[in-house]
Amino acid sequence: MSESPSRAEAPLARAAVAAALSAGLLRPEHAAALEVHGRVEAAVLVPLFIRGDELHVVLTRRRDHLRRHAGEISFPGGRRDDADADLCATALRETHEEIGIPPGAVELVGALQPTPTIATNYAIHPFVGLIEPGFAWEPSEREVAEVLELSLAELRASCTRGRMLRRGVPFRTDVYVAGETLIWGATARMLGDLLDRVPPDLGR
Repeated sequence: MSESPSRAEAPLARAAVAAALSAGLLRPEHAAALEVHGRVEAAVLVPLFIRGDELHVVLTRRRDHLRRHAGEISFPGGRRDDADADLCATALRETHEEIGIPPGAVELVGALQPTPTIATNYAIHPFVGLIEPGFAWEPSEREVAEVLELSLAELRASCTRGRMLRRGVPFRTDVYVAGETLIWGATARMLGDLLDRVPPDLGR
């Protein structure tokens, strides 16, 4: 008879992960009410899933022809529509449109600190949700070039200060590197907030 896996080796239990994440994240209704600079209200979903004993996050690579943030790495999301009941509904709707996850497949566990974008004057509200692993992505042909599944442990280890150039002006900022994937700007700020809030024993 084979031995049972030790606690350290056992796969993470989804219910325990959801509870641990919720304890460290902001409450969605509280986060949505926070004031943030930006003329245009927008929301993104930070989809997380458990694979084995690690948490992974889902991001997208935007298509190169887009007018805003072409080719950059981002969380699925976008501008709030008048028909959206609230910003959380915006995040879920946009995620469904961009990568095919239906709202009912997302277990909302909390939110992150809203963040502004300097160039586009957006006020972005990030919401965090758990999904099942192995989802068959349906990327939007118009907006999404690639769907990325990245380990939180690898992203945490990759954080560094990078020299960037925007509109001819050099600056240094926190960046995350996963293979050939460079994450910076508002997405890096939201990712940093997520990593600060994830309990140390999760997503290593």
